[in-house]
Formats: sequence, structure tokens, C-alpha cells
Amino acid sequence: MDPVQLSFDLPVVQLGQTVLTLGTVLAGAAAVLCLVVIAVIILARRSAGKREAASDEAEERALQRARDMEARISEVLGAQAEMQGRMATIAEVFGARQGEINKTINERLDGMSQRLGTTLSEQTKATQENLARLQERLAVIDTAQNNIQALAKDVVGLQAILSNKQTRGAFGQARMEAVIADGLPSNAYAFQPTLSNGSRPDCLVYMPNEAPALVIDAKFPMEAWNAIREADGNEDTKQVTQQFRRDIEVHIRDISDKYLLRGETQDTAFMFVPSESIFAEIHENFEGLVQKAHRARVVIVSPSLLMLSLQVIQAVLKDARMREQAHLIQGEVVRLIEDVTRLDDRVRKLQSHFGQAQRDIDQILTSTDKVTKRGARIEALEIEAPGSEPSDAEIGSKDDGAITPVPDHTGPLKLHVGKGG
Repeated sequence: MDPVQLSFDLPVVQLGQTVLTLGTVLAGAAAVLCLVVIAVIILARRSAGKREAASDEAEERALQRARDMEARISEVLGAQAEMQGRMATIAEVFGARQGEINKTINERLDGMSQRLGTTLSEQTKATQENLARLQERLAVIDTAQNNIQALAKDVVGLQAILSNKQTRGAFGQARMEAVIADGLPSNAYAFQPTLSNGSRPDCLVYMPNEAPALVIDAKFPMEAWNAIREADGNEDTKQVTQQFRRDIEVHIRDISDKYLLRGETQDTAFMFVPSESIFAEIHENFEGLVQKAHRARVVIVSPSLLMLSLQVIQAVLKDARMREQAHLIQGEVVRLIEDVTRLDDRVRKLQSHFGQAQRDIDQILTSTDKVTKRGARIEALEIEAPGSEPSDAEIGSKDDGAITPVPDHTGPLKLHVGKGG
């Protein structure tokens, strides 16, 4: 449709339930103007009839009135034209305003749609990130649950091990072997070796300088200790405590009798306790057992104390190996000193080469300085006559590369440059 026709449909005045549009108003105004014109024409015709019947003076007045009426009609037509122009202007203004309103509404709708799309995309991204983090946490929880299940299985296995005497001894043996394998080289110990009396200790640590080996026993009696933990009442606790003391005393005596062999093993043996808490409990509540073990040349050690002892043994072994290799180290030091001496001679020769190169560079700089000064003299038209320059011998007697001014009463100051380069 035509935009002008659309503009005439705009509502202008509302009277109650009736809405007057711009086209309706313009049509009413045109009808009013037509009625006015018709009324004026009718009045003019009536006036003309009266003028014909009247006298000349009346005709003159009628003509004057007709002219006045025509002037008024002209004014009314001008007002009508002006009103039509104003109505057209109003229609154009309303059309432009409507276009602007439509444009503004479309822009706001576009902006709202864009913001809504951006918000939805951000929310979607945030939701995806939250879901990814939730999935990661669920994976971590799943891993932790698997670890807990594995740990539960290990605890059950450990309980089964500790409930069996043979497997319990193997558990202490395994812990002791792990500590020794981490602290000593493979050629410094042996597991389950056979001594000259036929006994087989759990571990034998070889000492340097063909000294007797050190015996380590890992067969700690755990039955009485577990009975102490499980005892109910004072009487049961007293009985199982006495049983634990007797088992430890028997075990200490067995270590002293079987593993302390003069000339073959050290006069001190280690009794390995596979738990730090048991070791602390023995030293706190069973001091008599510790004293008996010391008198029997048996040292009760925990995993940490055994590790410390092995570090001391490793230091002793390292010192012994260094003493064995002392002559080789001395020879390497002598060869190292010879290499350093040769390096010093070569550096000094290189330094002399650098000094000679520096002197050559200085002479080259002197020559270039002389050439530059000669060029400056030539540019200043101060060339002297042949034979007036000093000889090389005279130049050599002066400072090398020095510029000596020579007074000349008949001309400008002359400059003599030596040829040291």
C-alpha cells in the first residue's frame, strides 16, 4: 500500500467510542468548505438579482459586495489550501514518526534478541562447564571409592596375615627386606644365609675390611602382643603380659645362642620389630626386656631405627671403598693437575697472541689516523712543497702518531703527521 494512504488512516481525535482518523477530518473539512462556497455563490446570485432590480448605485454597491465576496472566497480558498498543506505536513510528520517508532521498536527487539541469545549461550556454556566439573568430581569420587575398596581388601589381607603365625613371620621378613634393599647395595647383604652351625638368620649384613657380618632377625613373636590387645580385665591382661615377656625372653636367648658366633658374626645382633608402636610400647612398659636384650648383646630395632643403622653402615662401607680406591684417586688427581698445567700454558700462549693482535690493531689505528689527517690537510689546501716534509727518520724520532704544529710566519699553521704506522 501507499505510505500516504497509510498516513490518512492514523487516528487523530477520539470522541467517546468514535475515533476520527486523519482522512475523516480532511474529508469533513473539504465538505464544510464546499458548503461555504455554495452558500456564498447562492448569496452572490441573490445579490445579483437585487442589483439588477435596484438602481445604479445599488448595482455599484452590489458589485462592490461581489468583489468583497470574491476576496473572501479567495481568502477561504487560500485558507483551505493552507489547511490542506498543513494536513499533508501533519500526515508526513505522523508517517515519519511512525517510521521512527517502527525502527526503534525493531532495533530494541533486535537488541533484546541478541542479549537473550548471548545470555542463553553463556548459560549453556556455564552449564556445560558445571557438568564437566561435576563429571570430573564424580570421576575423582569413583577413583577414591575404588581406592577405598582396594584398601579394604588390603586391610582384610593384612588381618589374614596377622592371624597366621607363618604369614605373620613372612610379613615381618618382607618389611625388613624392603628396608635393607633400600638402604644397602645388593652385594652388601644376604637373605636367609646358612651359618657354620647350620642356623639360618633372616639377614646377614657384610661389614668392610673382612670384619664379621651383622645378623638381623625378623621373627618377632606377635601372638602374645595381640593377646595383650584383646585381653579383657586385669587378670587376663596380667597373664598375657607375662606370656609376652616369656616369649620375648626366649626369642632373645635363641638369637644370642644361634647367631652370635665368634669370628663369624658380630658380637651384637638386631631383633627387628615390624611396628613403631610395638617398639615404643616395649621400651615404655617392658624396660626389663630391653635391659636383658642389651646384656645378651641383642638390640631391638624398629623400621626407622634399622634404616638409621643401615645409613651408618653404608657410610662405613663407602669410606672403606674410598680407602681401597685411594691410589686410583691419587693417580687421577695427578693427571688432573697435568691437564690443568697444560691448559695454563695454552692460555698464556693465547694471551700473548691476543697482545700481539692488540698491538697490530693500535698500529693500524695510527695509520688510519694519519691518513685521515692528510685528507683533512688536502681538503684545506695546505699541501706543502715536495721535500718540505720531514724524513721517516725524523718522524721516527718523534712520538708515534703525534701531531706537531710547525710555526710558519708566511702562511697558515702547518701540521706534520708522523708515519709510525
